[in-house]
Amino acid sequence: MDGREEVKGSKRPSFPLSFWEVSVASTVVIAFVLGLFGVYFTMPASDYSFLKLPRSLQDLQILRDHLEIYTSDYTIQVLVGYCVVYIFMQTFMIPGTVFMSLLAGALFGVFKGVALVVFTATAGASSCYFLSKVIGRPLVFSLWPDKLSFFQDQVSQRRERLLNYMLFLRLTPTLPNTFINVASPIVDVPYHIFFLATFIGLIPAAYITVRAGIALGELQSVGDLYDFNSIATLFLIGVVSVTPTLMSKTKS
Repeated sequence: MDGREEVKGSKRPSFPLSFWEVSVASTVVIAFVLGLFGVYFTMPASDYSFLKLPRSLQDLQILRDHLEIYTSDYTIQVLVGYCVVYIFMQTFMIPGTVFMSLLAGALFGVFKGVALVVFTATAGASSCYFLSKVIGRPLVFSLWPDKLSFFQDQVSQRRERLLNYMLFLRLTPTLPNTFINVASPIVDVPYHIFFLATFIGLIPAAYITVRAGIALGELQSVGDLYDFNSIATLFLIGVVSVTPTLMSKTKS
């Protein structure tokens, strides 16, 4: 296939991005930083040394305890700050969004938390999609050539039921979400398919994580989030979503 030959035959440059592409990425970073500064300067004077990306449940509990004080009186600032950080992390594939999802549950409850996580995760994935459309091709060719070939083949085989396949990928850990965000525009997944699959497909996992955030003190590790029942449920929903594709293949 032409797509596969292009991926396999691509040379890996020593640095995959040009000066212009680095400039575009830098501009996006600066925009996010300015947004955070806007939030910071509208908050009351205080010690904000606790504000850092959580890397453990202990970090997350400290952050939750401090932000709870501000959430009622400075709801807009906390929401904007949360959204900017989550979207930034999704855009640039920074690990740790699971902690942000837990934080949403701890601060805003189940329904508001799920809505917030699905919105920010979809917005961040969309931002990553469009950024990758501009500068991502050489980066993905350099980092994941084999995985990209596999994804490209699967997408080309499922064009007629692409939404079902993309939903399956979002619901199950077949491919990492970060890879899907970056690679989708490169293998010509239309944005409306990408958007719908992301928005709908992230809801079950978001619900599981946000609900766990309400009882944050009871979690011993992040691994406790996804027990056998949770994983089995996600796989079942994923199989249901891809069933029309399998049926159409059988008929043909």
